[in-house]
Amino acid sequence: MWICGRKGPSGFSACSTAEQVTQGIDATGLTAIVTGASSGIGKETARVLALHGVHVVMAVRNIDSGSKVKEAILEEKPEAKIDVMELDLGSMESVRKFASEYKSSGLPLNLLIYNTMYAYGQSKLANVLHANELARRLKEEGVEITANSLHPGAIATNLLRHYSFINGLWNLVGKYLLKNVPQGAATTCYVALHPQVKGVSGEYFSDSNIAKSSPLSKDVELAKKLWDFSMTLTDPK
Repeated sequence: MWICGRKGPSGFSACSTAEQVTQGIDATGLTAIVTGASSGIGKETARVLALHGVHVVMAVRNIDSGSKVKEAILEEKPEAKIDVMELDLGSMESVRKFASEYKSSGLPLNLLIYNTMYAYGQSKLANVLHANELARRLKEEGVEITANSLHPGAIATNLLRHYSFINGLWNLVGKYLLKNVPQGAATTCYVALHPQVKGVSGEYFSDSNIAKSSPLSKDVELAKKLWDFSMTLTDPK
């Protein structure tokens, strides 16, 4: 259980749970695609959104695991709208294409690295850059769609399950120093549903409050380069 954290301007803190930050909100008519929805904070996010009337599309790598989560949510709320969709990770040929094109792209982000935790951090930086560029483009085009990014916090999940020693230590101290899963899903659910976030775009959130991201994540030119490179990879031609 996360043992510290003061409330921010939103009225919520690191201790707030996903159910607490969405209490009393009717989100009927909204649709949300939740990746990683078969476990951890993705599973809790899908559950809480569904409880508030959101049509949830669970994008998962394992259909069986996703279907079990769907059944559990339907037991809690039989009228919930939930679909399970397999997340297509692409072929190895696509991965080789990415590696080849990335090396010649000139991007300073070192996404092709083999230190797992460092690679994870770089991928999160790319998430923030992408959200910022998307927000900029939507605003430029006059489209009333918002795009934000967030940090869920340090959470006791199974992310380190392949690192036996670190995972054991993580689980030992986690209940005292880390957020639990309901607290970890809070910021995602807050940004997705809370009226305080209506019309807010291009921001970075932490502990269900607007927060400061790293200077590199605010690099407009880097965000544009990453966007352009991503477009070349996803171009059907």
